[in-house]
Amino acid sequence: MRAVITVAGKDQVGIIATVTQELAKQNVNILDITQTILPPDFFTMVMLVDAGASQLPFGDLADKMATLGEEMGMAIRAQREDTFHAMHRI
Repeated sequence: MRAVITVAGKDQVGIIATVTQELAKQNVNILDITQTILPPDFFTMVMLVDAGASQLPFGDLADKMATLGEEMGMAIRAQREDTFHAMHRI
């Protein structure tokens, strides 16, 4: 099952490492990743992942990522790919 994970917040050291390490712990494969820093220091990242091998139900994985975001002072949101596309269709 593919999903889109978005990360946003103030830039800081270790964002990518922290997020990707948690995904690896949950056996989630990163298929594509893009990130940028918007001036002056706003970090954004979007990942396409395959969560099909994770032992966690997707809702629990999404909650775990949101909690990680709170701990980091960031906003992390995980959505199923089809939901993401439906919400962003014009």
